Amino acid sequence: MDHDAMDLAEARYELVISVDARRSGEYDDVDKQRMRERIYRVLEAAFTHAKVARDAVHMEDRGDGVLLSVAGRIAVTRLLGLWMVEVHENLRDENRGLSVPLGLRVGMHVGPVRHDGRGISGRAVDLACRLADSPLARRLLDAERADLVLVTSQSLYEDVVSSGGKFIEPAHYSSARLELKEGEVTAWFHLPGRPAPEIPTAAPAAPDADRADDVDGVDDARDARDVSDTRGADDAGGGDDAPDVDDARRVDGEDRADAPRAHYTVHGDMSQHSDNVYQQPVHIGRITGDAGRRKG
Repeated sequence: MDHDAMDLAEARYELVISVDARRSGEYDDVDKQRMRERIYRVLEAAFTHAKVARDAVHMEDRGDGVLLSVAGRIAVTRLLGLWMVEVHENLRDENRGLSVPLGLRVGMHVGPVRHDGRGISGRAVDLACRLADSPLARRLLDAERADLVLVTSQSLYEDVVSSGGKFIEPAHYSSARLELKEGEVTAWFHLPGRPAPEIPTAAPAAPDADRADDVDGVDDARDARDVSDTRGADDAGGGDDAPDVDDARRVDGEDRADAPRAHYTVHGDMSQHSDNVYQQPVHIGRITGDAGRRKG
């Protein structure tokens, strides 16, 4: 019997890992090559430290990322636990001193995988890639200003993560529904080294590859904050009843430069001023009633 032909026809139950770089389209040709080198250093060092044999790992280059599958003989808990810890620490080391830190989105799913001479395929591969490339994964990475976000499938969370283990803390994962090409699925999001992320209630932006209008994550981060801040302002009754902006930045009578700015929804006129020095008498606001009429 031709064993090679049998291997091509049969699927192997493996862990699929999709790794994508944040905003790869913003790198020029020279920096993109350096970015790719950093990704491989991070991943390969993590496999070494987690004692995952190289012959147990299939690795495909994706230009701005890497697609991997790990043989079933390697415990999935080792990849979700120790390997992810090593990836995170290696990534932090690589980012020290970089003006534009490398950010990675990692999608994971376990399922049937078919190997051929050109790589791997199957629904398990498609799902892992979709999870890593999801708009919510992009938004969380930016909004939290994180180095790394891990997204697992529902089945992987239920079968492995929920039971915990070494370096696996199920309480540090948050779930969300994602609308993928194949339909709606539940995914679990984790930011290594942090508590469970807060999932924005607003619908994330469409998956536009490496959006140029979100440079450095500023727009996405602001959008994610505005979801909760705007709701709180509405509940408070609108602009007239809202507290002074500076009150939100003052603790025990002292100014706090690092305190978050308040966000208001105003129905009418509002003027905000702080730290201004006026050399002449100044009128701020709208004049109404008799005071606004010219005398003859």
